[in-house]
Amino acid sequence: MIFTDAELGYLSEHPLGRLATIGPGGAPHVQPVVVWVNAGTGTIDVGGPELARSQKFRNARADPRVSLVVDDQAETPNSIGQTGRGIEIRGSVEIVSLDPPLHPAFDSETLRIHPHRIVAWNIDAPIPDASGRPAHLHGYNSRDISRQPLLDGDPA
Repeated sequence: MIFTDAELGYLSEHPLGRLATIGPGGAPHVQPVVVWVNAGTGTIDVGGPELARSQKFRNARADPRVSLVVDDQAETPNSIGQTGRGIEIRGSVEIVSLDPPLHPAFDSETLRIHPHRIVAWNIDAPIPDASGRPAHLHGYNSRDISRQPLLDGDPA
């Protein structure tokens, strides 16, 4: 399983995130998005009205590398003195066409994020990454997911 149960719960309860894509000339482009978790495949879907006409869509089509952050202010005793909690998902985008779309007002064109690295904080207990290295902060998890190269020359 790519996401922990706590991460899946958090993402399901917090559907608003910020998606960073790489724009023309290498400039970052960050936009708020609504996210859907595909627990079975370990992917995240991003949709929207007229998504195919958006800058984020054009950016993702030209360069599939993305980063998604979903976070909020923690209101639990597990915050360990910190008030924030969240998850960052770094990965690559696959453009898919869904029928029916994610939402009746959305295009069928969808950005499907395949995680390559997950960084979560104050969501659940620390877990080791794929190499067995323990997390270095209480409440902080950082791990790499097996993946294929994003672009020619990108290490696997």
